Amino acid sequence: MAGQAWGDDGLPVVIFGAKLKPDGMPTRTLRLRVAAAHAFGGQWGKVVYVPTGGPSLPSGRREAAVMAGMLRGRGVPSDAIMMEDAAPDTLASVIRCTRLLRRRGYVGPVGVASSAYHLPRCLLLMRMMGWQVVRVPPPDAPAAQRLGRRWFWRLREGAALPWDGLLLAWYRLRAGRDGD
Repeated sequence: MAGQAWGDDGLPVVIFGAKLKPDGMPTRTLRLRVAAAHAFGGQWGKVVYVPTGGPSLPSGRREAAVMAGMLRGRGVPSDAIMMEDAAPDTLASVIRCTRLLRRRGYVGPVGVASSAYHLPRCLLLMRMMGWQVVRVPPPDAPAAQRLGRRWFWRLREGAALPWDGLLLAWYRLRAGRDGD
């Protein structure tokens, strides 16, 4: 991908993680995010999936590794997966994925995949890091099946979006324009 807008490797599609079940298995939310990213990749053409997310307690399994396994189970070859498996949250995922892609010399647009309630924050933070983003259509099904849980996640995002935006602005001021 060195210095190319699209590169031979394809469009990177960052898939934002979600906490795993206590036994380390993927939640419905995570399965839906991976399915949406995979469906997008099948329609887009050549993509490199970038699942992100570190250890999920109590199992200790890494969200990115679980998503990579799910992608391989859908027929995605390992060389089309580039994991970021250390980030504990959305903000750290944005910063770490930016570093990962920049180290590889990537300068083009980035696909962003998550649930509908989480996607606005992911898109904003990736834009703040200087990326042109391609919105991956979120899953058709809501992440939470119960109405109360759906509202909980929406309200949580309403607070998290401006907070993470401020933290990222502060981070970029301290680290320099590129956030490195």
